[in-house]
Amino acid sequence: MIRFLPFVLAAVVLAGCTGLGTLQQASKPNDLYLLTPKSTFSSSLPRVQKQIVVEEPTATAAVNTDQIAIQPSHLQVQYLSRARWVDRAPLIVQALMVESYENSGKVAAVGRSTVGLRADYVIVPDLREFQGIVVSGTDGESTIRIEVRMNIKIIDEFEDKIIASGSFQEAVIAESEQTPDLVNAFDIALGKTMRDAVEWSVRRIHTHSTNNPRSF
Repeated sequence: MIRFLPFVLAAVVLAGCTGLGTLQQASKPNDLYLLTPKSTFSSSLPRVQKQIVVEEPTATAAVNTDQIAIQPSHLQVQYLSRARWVDRAPLIVQALMVESYENSGKVAAVGRSTVGLRADYVIVPDLREFQGIVVSGTDGESTIRIEVRMNIKIIDEFEDKIIASGSFQEAVIAESEQTPDLVNAFDIALGKTMRDAVEWSVRRIHTHSTNNPRSF
């Protein structure tokens, strides 16, 4: 028994080293990435004296995550390693939409559906695309095209009916396959999509509220 003890101890030490290495690998922090709201809008955008609520966008399971999705093919979804959004993508988009409406300076008040704001109109987004697509070139080189697409419905809360629906999308080629360049392309694509969605919805709400005045 004594003769085998050094070998037993060596095996335990080696096992411990392996476990420690795995733990250090697993505990290595991910890089967290933010996206930005839109702050520039058309000068011709009308002002609406209405309160708007933005609901959390619906999304597929592949998008409804804090992981950054890349599709190497149309039938496969992968995620960047050691890189995450600061929150689930739909929650990020919801918060940035609220900020973008605020930055437009054209609505009386805007908030998320969880804050208890009494809404005149509700924005209901559906986040259809929020990922990178690997595109193979004729020269054998590949690029990554970031695609963002949102469908939006506007609901008149008083009448409880949809008054308009639209689809908005942008595609941006990332400068490289490095994560910061991919995130920058996401930011550009989402920014353009949100700008178009905000301007369209503000105009639709202005037209609807002007044609359907209500007194309380």
